[in-house]
Amino acid sequence: MNIESGGHLAQVRLLEIARRVAPAHAVVYENRDVSVPFLDDILQQADTASSIFIIHWGPHVPDLIHRLGDRNVVYLSYSTGYGFNVPARVPIIAGSRHTLAYWGEHAPDSLIYYLPAMISEEFTNRHQNRDIDVLVQKRKSSRYLLEELVPALQLHCSVTVLDSWVEDLAAVFNRAKVYLYDSSEYWAQHGLSEGFGLPPLEALACGCTVFSSINDALSDYLDPGFNCQKLHTYSLQYDLKRITSVIRDWQDQTQEDDPAAEYRRQAVERRLRDILSGLNDFFDHQRLDPTAFPAGDLSPGQANAQSVNKTSVPKSVSGIRRFLPGFVKKWIKSLWFG
Repeated sequence: MNIESGGHLAQVRLLEIARRVAPAHAVVYENRDVSVPFLDDILQQADTASSIFIIHWGPHVPDLIHRLGDRNVVYLSYSTGYGFNVPARVPIIAGSRHTLAYWGEHAPDSLIYYLPAMISEEFTNRHQNRDIDVLVQKRKSSRYLLEELVPALQLHCSVTVLDSWVEDLAAVFNRAKVYLYDSSEYWAQHGLSEGFGLPPLEALACGCTVFSSINDALSDYLDPGFNCQKLHTYSLQYDLKRITSVIRDWQDQTQEDDPAAEYRRQAVERRLRDILSGLNDFFDHQRLDPTAFPAGDLSPGQANAQSVNKTSVPKSVSGIRRFLPGFVKKWIKSLWFG
């Protein structure tokens, strides 16, 4: 599993903030690592009853909730659409307002908070000369972006496509005039949502003009026509016209307000302190009042959705399971049988 990507990297940043608020440690739960505590060893310790376990990777969440039993468990949710239910005893921290709304609908009895992912201070406009007209990151980009728009743009301007890990992405953003991001196809293919989509925000903070899809959590902060432009709009020629026009007339703008202020360390740390205070109060109450709302107390729409999810496994799904890794098989099982 690549720690230098998406939700895993966000967890590393969040752990750094959490350590400023309370004692916090990373724990592995599949394969032992001599440098990191192993979950099974931690669970043997007597003081775990007062600890809070924060879990986050969607495919493993149902199994981890079961494995952690009646301990204090919190689900930190980024992408949505995995299909599992979260019991009311497990609070949910949503990484975006889009995810917050999702769990507001699908976990109406749960304690829910919003805690955005953090972007680092180096993502800021350095007001330097920019030698890249258009910047694209290959990962999660749509076929339209890579196979149609990029080749068409290369006839008019300089285009840089990043297809590997970049140590100093902020420096590259500060070399680019326009940043293109289109993840809607990627997430639709996986049946999941964009959990927070920080790259367009990081590009905005570095002074780039951003053209982006506006799917899922991207709508938290992207405002087409005001702080960005909607990509993949009407036709290839229309996209070309707007992007080349921005490049032709591009000027470095002085930003009056930090577009990423809500996502900076100090702001995230303040929210985390308040959230941890609320979680402590919740778990203290839970010990005195262990009876949650009845699991079967669902609205008609939720009950219908659950009945659909619990039908027999289709042959198309069952037939491919023998080719899949173990954790994916567990995930598929959780989707169909809860």
